[in-house]
Amino acid sequence: MSAPTRLPFVDLRPVDDAGDVRAAIDRVIASGWYILGPEVEQFEAEFASACSARFAVGVASGTDAIALALRALDIGTGDEVLVPAMTAPFTALGVIAAGAQPVFVDVEPRTLTIDVDACANALTEKTQAIIPVHLYGQPANMEAVRSLAAAMSLAIVEDCCQAHLATEQGVPIGLRADAAAYSFYPTKNLGCLGDGGAVTTNDASLAERLRRLRNGGQAERYRHVELGVNSRLDEMQAAILRARLPRLRAWTKRRRQLAALYRRDLPSSVQTIDERDAGHVYHLFPVRMPNRDRLRAHLAHAGIETLVHYPAPLNELPAFADCRSLPCPVAAQASRTLLSLPLHPKLADADVIAVAGEVGAFVKGSEPA
Repeated sequence: MSAPTRLPFVDLRPVDDAGDVRAAIDRVIASGWYILGPEVEQFEAEFASACSARFAVGVASGTDAIALALRALDIGTGDEVLVPAMTAPFTALGVIAAGAQPVFVDVEPRTLTIDVDACANALTEKTQAIIPVHLYGQPANMEAVRSLAAAMSLAIVEDCCQAHLATEQGVPIGLRADAAAYSFYPTKNLGCLGDGGAVTTNDASLAERLRRLRNGGQAERYRHVELGVNSRLDEMQAAILRARLPRLRAWTKRRRQLAALYRRDLPSSVQTIDERDAGHVYHLFPVRMPNRDRLRAHLAHAGIETLVHYPAPLNELPAFADCRSLPCPVAAQASRTLLSLPLHPKLADADVIAVAGEVGAFVKGSEPA
């Protein structure tokens, strides 16, 4: 089957939700209230309910969500936080923004989520927390993470930035951690039209402190009781997220349908990331190819845009040269072979079938005569 004339990796323009998004924008403009108002309060309640959490606190980004969650847990200077080497650099930047130091550990070969045995080997007297990343929308092995954290008195901050509404064994992610961090960057499964983030938690005192920290450390107006930051989800983005949140379950169902098509139609020789749990929400659909760059060029020639998530493990990036790391061979090998294929709710079945067909044509053309 021939590929479409051009298939972008993602399309961020509102389509089925365009009317609701426009109405939300107009509502905020008409209100004249743009920071920490009723839209934020209502979105926090609605998002917490969607995540089955007691509280959600809106912040300016997913990075800030990680940083403020750690700070609210009193993790900072002199503390170490275990972070998988296979994730976006912003996970580690959130740790550093909190004043702590990330320690990089390897990931599991089949799922590329954090390897708990590697975490156990990285522990020191400075280790205070672990950040499991639900990479590509796949829940990490939280049972093992919780077991280690309980044994070693570690805090858990789940990085859910790619995994809105994911579940593990039927239980929503984030519920059995101290806090969970979310991003609403436009490409996320639930995205706004700018930056935004949130922290969910079941701890009322933690939620109260998060609200204070995001707003300069104010207990009330002009009474700053601790050093906070300026990290507030604004009314406009909250209103847009409120317009989109009711569609998230349908969008998630569609992502899973498209992922199933890829798994059905891709050549058997193309290695995909194992699905550990049916609660996977497929933020991305990467495949592993030893000749990744050649495949990417082939798909580009066919009009299919792809991306690489991520081209280097965090322990190999210059920005983190001073951070401690264990050997991360699985993450290193994965970073050199992964290629993300287009997957988002606006795709038609025919688009995915065409992409899989082009991957198949490449594989066939690469076989020895």
